[in-house]
Amino acid sequence: MSNGVYNVPTPSNEAVKSYKKGSPEREELMKMYDLMNTSKINIPLYIGGEEIETNNKKDINPPHDHKHVLGQFSLGDKKHIESAIENGLAAKEKWSNLHWQQRVAIFLKAAELLAGPYRAKINAATMLAQSKNVFQAEIDAACELIDFLKFNAAYVTQIYSEQPISDNGIWNRLEHRPLEGFVFAITPFNFTSICANLCAAPAIMGNVVLWKPAATQVYSAKIIMDLFKEAGLPDGVINMVAAPGALIGEVVFNHKDFAGLHFTGSTKVFRELWKTIGNNIAKYRSYPRIVGETGGKDFIIAHKSANAKEVATGISRGAFEYQGQKCSAASRAYIPSNIWEEVKGHILHDLKSFKIGSPEDPSNFINAVISEQSFDKISEYIDFIKTQKDAEIIAGGKYDKSKGYFIDPTIVVTTNPNFKTMSEEIFGPVMTIYVYEKEKWEETLKLVDSTSEYALTGAVFSIDRYAIEQATKVLENAAGNFYINDKPTGAVVGQQPFGGSRGSGTNDKAGSILNLLRWVSPRTIKETFCPAKDYRYPFLD
Repeated sequence: MSNGVYNVPTPSNEAVKSYKKGSPEREELMKMYDLMNTSKINIPLYIGGEEIETNNKKDINPPHDHKHVLGQFSLGDKKHIESAIENGLAAKEKWSNLHWQQRVAIFLKAAELLAGPYRAKINAATMLAQSKNVFQAEIDAACELIDFLKFNAAYVTQIYSEQPISDNGIWNRLEHRPLEGFVFAITPFNFTSICANLCAAPAIMGNVVLWKPAATQVYSAKIIMDLFKEAGLPDGVINMVAAPGALIGEVVFNHKDFAGLHFTGSTKVFRELWKTIGNNIAKYRSYPRIVGETGGKDFIIAHKSANAKEVATGISRGAFEYQGQKCSAASRAYIPSNIWEEVKGHILHDLKSFKIGSPEDPSNFINAVISEQSFDKISEYIDFIKTQKDAEIIAGGKYDKSKGYFIDPTIVVTTNPNFKTMSEEIFGPVMTIYVYEKEKWEETLKLVDSTSEYALTGAVFSIDRYAIEQATKVLENAAGNFYINDKPTGAVVGQQPFGGSRGSGTNDKAGSILNLLRWVSPRTIKETFCPAKDYRYPFLD
């Protein structure tokens, strides 16, 4: 066996392809989209080395054409969940003992496959089943996932390389063991890359994973499983089971070998899971690691010195890309009175130019929201706004689900800084704006900090460095990702590690070394070369 201290390839962020009209990548992607749109897929459970189809199946419908059926996916029952856990635990010893560079090599290969033969496939699946336009699919399903895989490999190297100092006559070593048991990954619909990383991050550290994807993301989840398998991931390391949340939770959270939860989803669900884990704490071999990224009520605040066009663009992009269904999407804004009319003019101009429709037309900036449940929730907020005296819809406010779940990008202006849509998460294309007196900057900063229970992302626009510094300080706990003169979305792996606190999660920063450290249990080893032979110390003489 060869020995060496290995350096993995230095990661760099994947270049985003343009998909300009007539480009090879656009032609390839749209051909793949058409093929997948007209084919019928059958998505199994992935347990050990088996792909299991069940009699309990659900249709996969594109949100932008909900009467069309892309195929079906199998739902698992209690026995499938138990089998997935058993298969994971059976694979654990061999996987965790595999030399770290072999584990890393699998995910580096997955990154290269994704950059090449899998790129069009995973982007098309994300466009079809999650209703993302070409660009939003590219920056998520391809580029961000490639970045997660490559940067995680570098972080593994860094973690294992950092060792304690040793004194004369002793040798201190630090090893990072996988957690004792299995990790449960619960993933959302809105980011294909996040779904894959919630499984891959624990796995690259030697853990085995039970993965429950969202029903609305299961198409791209299948592509991820196929990708990992082709890259050489051994059977049983990641087991994927689509099942009702209550059913899978009943099995997982009562299992003695439950070792960690990697979660992205709603704040309400995360708090319930945390409570369940706490109530069952005596059942587990160890204290489970709980890592979660949840909701947001992300803000933009502009100073009286801000450039109106830059503020408007930050709102147009930050609030409405992917229909406002990003955890980081801007959904409340505070605009000073002196620039409001100019900002409003630019925003209204932008919204008039937005094209809305299916992702099959790459010129559509806005697509459908993810499901009927989401559509109904968002439309209820819009209906509520229309009945209120202290708020006005100045753009949008229309919705239609006859063919797809389409909601017009909606701008609300309120005179009440505590208005319902200034504080509650909507998760859709609704932006609420409060216009403040330009001299009430400090007062408004405190308002931003205290209005919402969330603290995920936020942005300040200003050309006054004193104002920027003040906002950065006053809002230090209001956002885990804070942006200066930019929209509060679009965090890049390795550049802006992502996560928030307060009601927005545990802030364990996906896309950084901090997240991977949560999936290991360190052990310190001290070796003494010449052990003592007498218990007595000199001071006893």
